[in-house]
Amino acid sequence: MTQDVKEIFADRRGTGTPVRSVAAPPAPAALAAKVRTLAPSMTRSMQRVAEAVADDPAGCAALTVTGLAELTGTSEATVVRTARLLGYPGYRDLRLALAGLAAQQESGRAPALTTDIAVDDPIADVVAKLAHDERQTLADTAAGLDTVQLGAAVAALAGARRTDVYGIGASGLVAQDLTQKLLRIGLIAHAPGDPHLAVTNAVQLRAGDVAVAITHSGSTGDVIEPLRVAFERGATTIAVTGRPDGPVTQYADHVLTTSTARESELRPAAMSSRTSQLLVVDCLFVGIAQRTYASAAPALSASYEALAHRHRSGSR
Repeated sequence: MTQDVKEIFADRRGTGTPVRSVAAPPAPAALAAKVRTLAPSMTRSMQRVAEAVADDPAGCAALTVTGLAELTGTSEATVVRTARLLGYPGYRDLRLALAGLAAQQESGRAPALTTDIAVDDPIADVVAKLAHDERQTLADTAAGLDTVQLGAAVAALAGARRTDVYGIGASGLVAQDLTQKLLRIGLIAHAPGDPHLAVTNAVQLRAGDVAVAITHSGSTGDVIEPLRVAFERGATTIAVTGRPDGPVTQYADHVLTTSTARESELRPAAMSSRTSQLLVVDCLFVGIAQRTYASAAPALSASYEALAHRHRSGSR
């Protein structure tokens, strides 16, 4: 559903007229983030093109489409397909973005990537590498986040009668975090941890409700299934995912894309993705709190007062 050109239906359940909406090409600062996010789902030949432009934007910006195809051992068609998958109408637009990214790197705004964490790394190096990766993940997510989609998701959540949030494993912790935040400002929210309960909850949703699916891979069946049910019941649906072309997006009205630190043996993507997911959750929460400030502020104050005695010395 989420492609360079995405069909949006006035009535998504089949009675409306398709309207085409073309997403703006990502800014140069978002290009490296886009490559890191999409590379795992690309074909090997497209990965070679994506890795080349991310590793040497200045060099690739100077190449024609034929030159880049020869450099990467691929075809001109593969180069063009890669450019389009990254969000650019054609290779010319990608070259312009590469030139902009190269200029940013020369000015020192784009730090070099650190090496992966090794089994025998001193703990000080582990801290430094993790801190770098966390910063990069947050920067990548912020650069690639579609603020139009974010604003639409905020509006839906702020006006929802009820919100269900679905997530499994590490994403399940993020689902609980979003639910707790919504409850603290007086909104009704649930994060069912059991996949069967998630589906039975989704069956109760209808127009005016919201369902949020959180899945880094975009293909977690236990998350997709309740989102599909919610979608079919008429609820507004939101996907928070690291794979904007993943199966979960076919049931999502709004897609919020996250990035992740480079996957390693000691830190798989399913774990490192939590950082970017939490950033998106915080953006949603603050946006909702802004929209509902008149009711959110008193509710938040009341929740603080109700819990304050539990954080004082000598409390029971």
